[in-house]
Amino acid sequence: MLNYFNILAWPDRSEPLEIQYIFELLGTYFFAISGALALKGKEPDWFAATFTGFLTAIGGGTLRDVLLNSYPLVWIGDTAFLYAILLGVLTTFILHKVVFRLKKTLMLFDSLGIAFFTVLGVEKAQDLGVQPEVAAIMGMFTGVMGGVIRDTLTNEMPVIFRKEIYATACLAGAGCYLLLEPYVLRDWNLLISILLVVLIRIIAVLYGLTLPRLK
Repeated sequence: MLNYFNILAWPDRSEPLEIQYIFELLGTYFFAISGALALKGKEPDWFAATFTGFLTAIGGGTLRDVLLNSYPLVWIGDTAFLYAILLGVLTTFILHKVVFRLKKTLMLFDSLGIAFFTVLGVEKAQDLGVQPEVAAIMGMFTGVMGGVIRDTLTNEMPVIFRKEIYATACLAGAGCYLLLEPYVLRDWNLLISILLVVLIRIIAVLYGLTLPRLK
């Protein structure tokens, strides 16, 4: 049985940190920033920014774990993720004069968040024994649902319903990871697939690329 006090304690990191774990924390950090940034112009207080950043950061991973029946949820079993969220919110508040002035800042941090979470979502789904096609969908859910929750909370149309290339970028990264898995070392595969998602998002935004629309 999982010890309650072990859940509340800082995780044992006597062994070297794996790149996957580092990427998970980075994804959480970036998504927390994107959640806090989404309140720009609404004059949020600390609680509002932290709450939005928290739900943005844990939303996709929580949905994935619930669908895959994986417990305890990642952020419950490892409090380092809560500290990553807090650090992201603090970064937004401390550097708000800088980050609020940077055009496309929200897009950048959101792209980094969905990239990390998509690829890591695919890997976790595979570890739990699902088929590759399902793993790709779980990776996409992990990547996009945090943004959906963020946009809903801030009374914006969720980005997956806009004409931007968003979920498609996640599926491309998930597919890349699955295709390269037999041929490329795991750490390099993670990095390549993450960079692909970010690259697709940046190119799509810069050049206004969209998918064909239903008429």
